[in-house]
Amino acid sequence: MTVSKNQIVQWLETTAAVLKENKEYLTELDAAIGDADHGINMDRGFRKVMEKLPSVADKDIGNILKTIGMTLISSVGGAAGPLYGTFYMRSGMAVAAKEELDNGDVVKMLQAGVDGIVQRGRAQLEDKTMFDAWAPAMVALNGSLDNGDDLLAAIRSAVAAAEQGMKDTIPLQAKKGRASYLGERSIGHQDPGATSSYLVLNALLDVIES
Repeated sequence: MTVSKNQIVQWLETTAAVLKENKEYLTELDAAIGDADHGINMDRGFRKVMEKLPSVADKDIGNILKTIGMTLISSVGGAAGPLYGTFYMRSGMAVAAKEELDNGDVVKMLQAGVDGIVQRGRAQLEDKTMFDAWAPAMVALNGSLDNGDDLLAAIRSAVAAAEQGMKDTIPLQAKKGRASYLGERSIGHQDPGATSSYLVLNALLDVIES
């Protein structure tokens, strides 16, 4: 099973639609422990992505993703812009010149993006950040493929792990970003970055399943 360039474009389009749909929800989550702007910022950034996408949709996958990353860095406020921008830029660099992706390419693409998030944000597991969704997702993705599952089954496993990782941020005390200023008051709230990360990965699953 391969992922086509058209499916990568659909992933970005689906992500934009899902983030628009969940704008208020993400902003409510952020209101509890942050600046109350995560949903607004992500929606704004992906509206810019949708404006830019037609001009690069005929390029290779790496080029598309790198352009999307640069667009997010220049248009999304707060920490989300640099983090998500780095995610897509590093993802694009990992699959440079590719017109379609096999299992290994998909893992390489996502892992490079996650590594970019870690380098940029210096987050560790259980710091109550987006990494708490991505880390278990990548473990599940690799584990599923290692067990001989096809890509669709592996991405389903990754999405389930990301969802659990997202929920597991609720009892954590934040150690990074604006939420860390709250200390123990950050406990009991789901991390907005982990939530948007789950939505991004789930959007990829939606496209591959369709």
